[in-house]
Amino acid sequence: MDSKKAISFSKGLLQSEELYQYVLETSVYPREPEPLRELRMLTATHPRAMMATAPDAGQLMAMLLTLVNAQKTIEVGVFTGYSLLLTALSIPEDGKHGNEGSFDFAFVDADKVNYWNYHERLMKLLKVGGIVVYDNTLWGGTVALSEESTPENKKASRQFIIEFNKLLAADSRVQISHAPLGDGITICRRIY
Repeated sequence: MDSKKAISFSKGLLQSEELYQYVLETSVYPREPEPLRELRMLTATHPRAMMATAPDAGQLMAMLLTLVNAQKTIEVGVFTGYSLLLTALSIPEDGKHGNEGSFDFAFVDADKVNYWNYHERLMKLLKVGGIVVYDNTLWGGTVALSEESTPENKKASRQFIIEFNKLLAADSRVQISHAPLGDGITICRRIY
């Protein structure tokens, strides 16, 4: 198996490696900018490569950035910078910094214990209509498993993710959608 396949399937929740490869090869890789491809391949050699943003999730984020015409963005947790570079390549040249109520887009892929704290702060920073994307919200599929069935290395953060997902579901300030891309992403659009 070539390194592109080994890297990509480790990030997917699809049950078939072949189907995940098909998705990547027919829609993600042909449109992935060269700097992102280079960074993805370099990141694949890192001992903690599984922490990187999945390229299929990145493709959706790039579309969301374009759809909201994002100019002011926030990133919390960037590992080797794939999502940050993706954002920089997706926003217009005149993107700028701002204050509360002025950000168009945020991406969070940091310590799971603080996801709700990040969310509360982002609800002040994002403008109405702004989007925040949270990574790893399906936590390798373990959110649907029993505690006993959850692998030991996933247990510590699993409960934080489950609680975070419940809080988001009850948060009337946002419209939400789970997307089973990468390790699961939740897209939230601030509605007031």
